[in-house]
Amino acid sequence: MKIILISMLLLLIIWGCSETATQDKPKPNIVFIMADDLGWADLSCYGNRFNESPNIDQLALEGVRFTNSYAAGAVCSPTRASIMSGQYPARVGIIDFIPGLWRTYEKMTPPVNRTQYLPDEITTIAELLKENGYTNGYFGKWHLGFLSEQHPLNQGFDVARIAQGKFYDIAFEPEDTVEMTGRFSEKLTKYGIDFIEKNQNKPFFLFLSHYDVHINLDADQEFIDKYLKKGIAEGYPCNAIYAAMIEHLDRSVGQISNKIKELGLEDNTILIFCSDNGGLNMRYDKGPLVVDSKKELYRGDSLLYIASSNLPLRGEKGNLYEGGIRIPLIVKWPQKIEGGKESAVPVTSVDYFPTLAEAAGCDLPGEQILDGVNIFSPPVSNQTNTDRAIYWHYPVYHHGVPASAVRLGDWKLIEFLDDDHVELYNLASDLGEREDLSKINSEKTRELRKMLNQWRGSVSADMPLPNPAFDSLRRNEWGIHPHLFNMVKYKIRKGKWIEKRVFR
Repeated sequence: MKIILISMLLLLIIWGCSETATQDKPKPNIVFIMADDLGWADLSCYGNRFNESPNIDQLALEGVRFTNSYAAGAVCSPTRASIMSGQYPARVGIIDFIPGLWRTYEKMTPPVNRTQYLPDEITTIAELLKENGYTNGYFGKWHLGFLSEQHPLNQGFDVARIAQGKFYDIAFEPEDTVEMTGRFSEKLTKYGIDFIEKNQNKPFFLFLSHYDVHINLDADQEFIDKYLKKGIAEGYPCNAIYAAMIEHLDRSVGQISNKIKELGLEDNTILIFCSDNGGLNMRYDKGPLVVDSKKELYRGDSLLYIASSNLPLRGEKGNLYEGGIRIPLIVKWPQKIEGGKESAVPVTSVDYFPTLAEAAGCDLPGEQILDGVNIFSPPVSNQTNTDRAIYWHYPVYHHGVPASAVRLGDWKLIEFLDDDHVELYNLASDLGEREDLSKINSEKTRELRKMLNQWRGSVSADMPLPNPAFDSLRRNEWGIHPHLFNMVKYKIRKGKWIEKRVFR
C-alpha cells in the first residue's frame, strides 16, 4: 500500500511540475505585416526579375514561403474583415471594400455591405489575444469603419493609430503628440519599433498595415531614379515608381525584423508577411495611376497607366481569377517552424485567426463560427492535404463581373453571377487559367458547382439581383455608391469630415 501511495504521490508531483512548466512557457509574440495590393508575382523571392526586396527575401529564407496562399477577398476590406474575424467575407457581410464601387445601369444590382464597418458582435483576434494576456498595437490602414466607435481601439487593440490619407503628411487618429516627418511607411515603422521596445517583456501582438503599393503611385525620388536607370526585365512592365514603393515596404520589413533580432525576441516571435489581395495592373476606370507630382516621369508612356503584372497568373485585384486573389505569404517562427522551406498547401486569410489563437494557447470563441484552419498543425512543411475546399464570393462589378469561386485540390471553378456561366480550371497544369475545362469535365463541374451553391447557403451569401434600370448602352458607367452619401452625411453630423480619397 505504501508503495502505491508513494507512486501516486510521485505521479502527482511530476504532473504538477509538467503543468507548471507548460503554464510558465512564454506565449509567442506576434508581428503581422500586411502590404496593400502587392501581387503574388511582385517579389524577387516569388520570381520577379525587376523589383528588389532583399529583406523580404531574407525573411523567406528564414521562414516558410507559401506558394498557394490566398486572400479571402479580391479587395481590401473583405480580406481585412476575414483576418479579424476568422470568417469568410460572405459570412461577415463585408463583400466589397468600404463602401464599394457602383455601376448604376449594369445588368445586375449587386448587394452592398451589410455594415460599412466590422460588425460589433464579432470577437476579433485582437480581443481574443487581449483576454489571454497580450498587449496589442495596430498602425496604418484600417478600412473597417471610419467612425470613432469603429476604431481599432474599440476592437481589442490597446494602442492604435490609423491613417486618414496616404503616403506623406499623414494625419493619424488619434493625433500623435510626437511630430514625425517623412514617408508614411517610415512613420508606420517607427510606431511599430516603439511598440516592440515598450512591450518586449510581455507577449504582444503588433499589426502593421502598409499603404504601399496601393495607387496612386508615389515614392521617394532617389529610389525612383535607381529603377529608372535599371535594365528592363522582359515580359514585365518595370514601373520604376512601383518598384520604389516595394523598396519602401521592404525596408520597413527589414527594420522590424532587425529590431526583433536585436532585442533577442526572434526565436519566440511569429512574423507574418502577406498582402490584402492580388496585385493591381490598371485602375478600374483606366485612368492615370501616378500622383500628379510624378506624372512627368511617364508622360506619354503606357506606364502612366500600368503599375504591375501578375503574370503568369490571369486577372488582377477586383476579380476571382488567380491574379486577383493569390498573394505572397511568408511565415517565420524559429521556435516551431524550420526555416528555408516552401509550402504548396492552399491557405487563405481566414486561417490566420485560428492559427494565431492556437499558437498563443487561446480557447477559440465558442459562439463564433470560424471558417479557417490552423496552418501550423500539422507542421506547414509536412502538409500534403489537398482535399480542403476554399471559397470566394465577390458579387460586385469591379475588374470583372459578380462571381463566386471554389478551389478543391488542383481544381478551381468560377461561377459568373450575371449570366450563370461557369469556368473550370486545373491549376496544376494551367496556372494561368487559359483552358476552360467545364464542358470537357462536366462531372467535376457539377461537383464543384454544387459545393459552391451549398457553401453560399451555409454562409447566407448575399446575391446580386436583376437591375430594373439596366441599360446596355450605359452599363459600363461608374456611378456614386448609394452608401457613400449617407456615410459622409453621418460623418458631418458627428462634427467631422472624411476626405473623399479615404473611400477610394
